[in-house]
Amino acid sequence: MGLCLLVYSLGQRQLRLSLKAGNTGIKNQLGKVTNRPTLRWIFQCFKSIHLLIDKGVKHVSNLSVERQFMHEFFSLIIPKVLSLATSWLKQ
Repeated sequence: MGLCLLVYSLGQRQLRLSLKAGNTGIKNQLGKVTNRPTLRWIFQCFKSIHLLIDKGVKHVSNLSVERQFMHEFFSLIIPKVLSLATSWLKQ
């Protein structure tokens, strides 16, 4: 449980630092732009994205411009979080 909370808090911290460094933000539940979103909110936004494979052709549904923007930040953060968690486990 402790490791899960560590990874969650590191991911949220890295996301917020990336948004702050980029001087940008993401819309929160109220539709206001914030540079301090919760990781739970980001996960909820990704929950509605679906991958459909029809006759070998892949289709992605509900992938909006805003979700693509969030994904760009996430793709930069995930390797950092995993390396931090791995180094913590080795101690």
